[in-house]
Amino acid sequence: MQLLKIQTDLIKPHQDIIKKILIKLRESKITIENNDILAVTSKVVSLSQGRLVNLKRIRPSKPALKLAKRYNLDPKYVELILGEADEFYGGTDQALCTVKDGVMIANAGVDRKNVPSGYAVLFPGDPNRVAEAIRRRIHRLTGKFIGVVIVDSRVTPLRLGTVGVALGFAGFNPVRDCRGLKDLYGKPLQITRHCQVDDLAGAAHLIMGEVTERTIAVLIRGAPIRIMHRLRNAVLKNTVKVPTDRCLFINALSYKREQSMVKKK
Repeated sequence: MQLLKIQTDLIKPHQDIIKKILIKLRESKITIENNDILAVTSKVVSLSQGRLVNLKRIRPSKPALKLAKRYNLDPKYVELILGEADEFYGGTDQALCTVKDGVMIANAGVDRKNVPSGYAVLFPGDPNRVAEAIRRRIHRLTGKFIGVVIVDSRVTPLRLGTVGVALGFAGFNPVRDCRGLKDLYGKPLQITRHCQVDDLAGAAHLIMGEVTERTIAVLIRGAPIRIMHRLRNAVLKNTVKVPTDRCLFINALSYKREQSMVKKK
């Protein structure tokens, strides 16, 4: 599998990121092929949508002021997070644990990194629709059928540092259902599903980085993913999400009784 990075200059609000990506590919003498997967950072998608917020215009509420003091955060930033979050589960120093668009992520995806001082950028609006639009535009311009992934980063339970996560996707099934398939010893799997789209996001995130890389997209070639060679029948956007009441981690947070029963001395 090949990971081909696409670097550009700084992206400004409302810029045409697909045009910039295609120009950079031509400059690098890279031709998009059938079955390639284009991974694009969520931040540049948000910037292309103009989802940049001036924090000076935010007036923090009393809950925001209280949480800002407790978790060592800017009250205006907290107010913006609370307005964006679908659910709030507490926090730690400089980070709130939230759910946004079905993804558990710090600070509802509101980010102040790699944007002008005093500003914050929000989650992209409808990332699955954006991914599908990118896929269709690439097909219109090149005639090729590709997959698209919109990539962000998040932390995971009891692990230090960020990993990639897919906010949106198009052109392929994001999850391989392994239930009923047999393991090496002939035993049928009971619950296993393989979230291939997050594996792709993680691979792309490794190249995109978190600091000054300016890698706004990664072209993934040779991935073991079956790309749809049609533009109709888009993948259902919720095929990768788990409802809150079936999430292992959120349910575990709610069951203190079970925790006390197995607590080690």
